[in-house]
Amino acid sequence: MTSEPQRLQYLEAMGLTAWVARYRLPNARLSEMCEWEAPAPPAPVAPAERLHALLEEAEPSPARQPASVPPPSTQRAAQPGRARQMLGGDVTPAGAAPEAAIAASGPRASVNQVPLRFSLQVACLDDRWLLLIPGGEPPTDGHLRLLANLLGAVGISLSRSPRFQGFRWPPVEGLPAEAPLEEAREGVQAFIAGAGRHGWAPERVLLFGSDETLDRVLDLVGEHCELLDLPGWRGPGLEALANSAEAKRALWPSLVAWRDAWHGKSREGASSGADGEAPGHD
Repeated sequence: MTSEPQRLQYLEAMGLTAWVARYRLPNARLSEMCEWEAPAPPAPVAPAERLHALLEEAEPSPARQPASVPPPSTQRAAQPGRARQMLGGDVTPAGAAPEAAIAASGPRASVNQVPLRFSLQVACLDDRWLLLIPGGEPPTDGHLRLLANLLGAVGISLSRSPRFQGFRWPPVEGLPAEAPLEEAREGVQAFIAGAGRHGWAPERVLLFGSDETLDRVLDLVGEHCELLDLPGWRGPGLEALANSAEAKRALWPSLVAWRDAWHGKSREGASSGADGEAPGHD
């Protein structure tokens, strides 16, 4: 098996850039450790020798001059630019328009954009349905009892109470962003995928509450979450449901749909009559 230093040497020889993560995402797998070979320091060169080498290379050799030599004024104007270009400066060729120089340089992505900021509480109902609540604080015991009562009203009984995990973006403060929206989406995807090692196998997304930034990241349109490619639902927060009888009544059609989806997945092979029975409720 090729070691990590050898792999990096092969990539460098082929002209490929090796990318290294700047920080570890939540729930991401640990990177393999390897010993890095310290490169030998280059031999020191005196400043005078470097200057003479630049000047000698900047002056064209008489044997290499073309048959039609441009006027001396043109050569004098071009040589300083050549020297500055060798020293690392960005010099526009003589006679070129600024627009041509911009077009030649190509588009450059800005790395000083402000990253998106949001926090999220995530749980998985019996390792099947993702439960998302915007905000940095987990739901209270009263909110969890309300959720259990709502699900129990349509015959969805959970084997255990959901345990919430907090997620916030960005995970590390002070780092610039090149593509804020794409980076935030990749962070949420990595978090959900990492939680899969604990047994999560998401089939559906339930979002209680609304956050403008989080809505952009999840891209939950209609009944589908584009980010996770799963069926989705978005409704009022648990606090709003707890304080509004009208909100509870408006939730009833969704609860019936949840019952059909929950039992249709977990009771494969059961009779359709048993699945179609409406649960008793007061």
